[in-house]
Amino acid sequence: MTIAIGLDVGTQGTKGLALDVDARRVVARASSTYGLIEGLPSGHAEQHPATWRRAVVEVVRALVRGVGTRASEIRSLGVSGQQHGFVPLDAEGAVIRPAKLWCDTSTSAEARELSERLGRPIPTGFTASKILWLARHEPKNFARIRTVQLPHDWVNRELTGRACMEAGDASGTGFFDVRTRTFDVRAMDAIDARLAACVPELVSHDAAIGTLRDDVARELGLPIDVLVSPGGGDNMMSAIGAAATRPGVFVISLGTSATAFAHSDTPVIDPDGLIAPFCGSTGGWLPLLCTMNATGVLEEVRAHAPAPNDHASLTERASRIEPGCGGVIFVPYIQGERVPDLPNATGSIHGVRAGSLDPAVLYRAAIEGVTLNLAWGIERMRALGIRVDAVRLVGGGARNPLWRQVIADVLDAPVTALEEIETAALGAAIQAATVCGSNGERLEDFSAIAAGDGVATHTPRTEAAKSYRAALVAFRRIVERTR
Repeated sequence: MTIAIGLDVGTQGTKGLALDVDARRVVARASSTYGLIEGLPSGHAEQHPATWRRAVVEVVRALVRGVGTRASEIRSLGVSGQQHGFVPLDAEGAVIRPAKLWCDTSTSAEARELSERLGRPIPTGFTASKILWLARHEPKNFARIRTVQLPHDWVNRELTGRACMEAGDASGTGFFDVRTRTFDVRAMDAIDARLAACVPELVSHDAAIGTLRDDVARELGLPIDVLVSPGGGDNMMSAIGAAATRPGVFVISLGTSATAFAHSDTPVIDPDGLIAPFCGSTGGWLPLLCTMNATGVLEEVRAHAPAPNDHASLTERASRIEPGCGGVIFVPYIQGERVPDLPNATGSIHGVRAGSLDPAVLYRAAIEGVTLNLAWGIERMRALGIRVDAVRLVGGGARNPLWRQVIADVLDAPVTALEEIETAALGAAIQAATVCGSNGERLEDFSAIAAGDGVATHTPRTEAAKSYRAALVAFRRIVERTR
């Protein structure tokens, strides 16, 4: 009997689970929450990697307690991490400054400059612009850099002592050639001539990167011979955890950001750069749409609504509002936006009439606005040839029954919310089990636990779908008019 641990080191916290590899079931769960560094200027979003390490220790120790007498059966561990974050290390391997995260929009000028230099879009959220920002704004810190890491790679280094990257997460840096699955030296030189010497080795997705350091194993309460898999970005691991490892299975994740992605056997390149041409962490590719505003928009409405203002109460009241909210359109760009590429945009509410500022109306309008923005990007994915046979919802927002129905209506497609919403942590555990296992386990062996039966399937309603088609046209006009 063996157990694999999966960790998801995210923006709002770290979540973990212990997977019984033989029984194909989760036997323990744990989590630890944290936030961004407070008091930074508008547009800046940072965390210190030490925060992630403390959370990993807390979560793994809780999982060890959770499996009880079976702790000696833990044989492998995999790490999923928020993508694009920039962790700069000095010659001693120490963190030079807090990590700038995927949601940091302070580097928009550097992103534009790199896009012009390279003749291709470099999104503000990608790692490349953050490195150039450091060179421009903190030259003394930049001069100290000897290693560039991504969040999950840094955690792997802390666990094993080995600095490395894998193609999935590396493809979100902006200096990676997704066609050849190698680093793009020209792009690195456009940032700084030293950068190529600062990126760690590139490893395969299908081999362990090492075992836990002895001191780390003791700190975590794990056996010293636990193997660590390469892991990957949270979207890559979520694809594994949602069994989206074949073409046609479309996953939408509703968290701090919203993502929509599907497996592809070939690279999918968007000439405008709005759909990220990521590599997957299974050897294929993972074209992905990412919008920066999702659950945080609903939380913003909830936080300023009078009691009762819990999400369940607001959802119940918002469910009584007709689709389209009587013409109210909520443009949800409270954190700027990545798709469309408007890093300095702000949110706005349009079509306000008497009664439109009722919290239930605003809550539903927020759900609809986030979903319409997603639908705009998904239209582009379909135009690039990405097949959509089935839609699976994951992430915290997938718990909301109204949101699930709105997505089905807006996309005019059946939508299933997966029973396991922590698909990134599950995917990390499944990868660890297959990469580090000794019994020849394959990803397909875990499809039942990954896909499950779903907690609910919502089918589109004809009249609502018609209403939302008109709302999407109006939404796009508003955004294009205010660019």
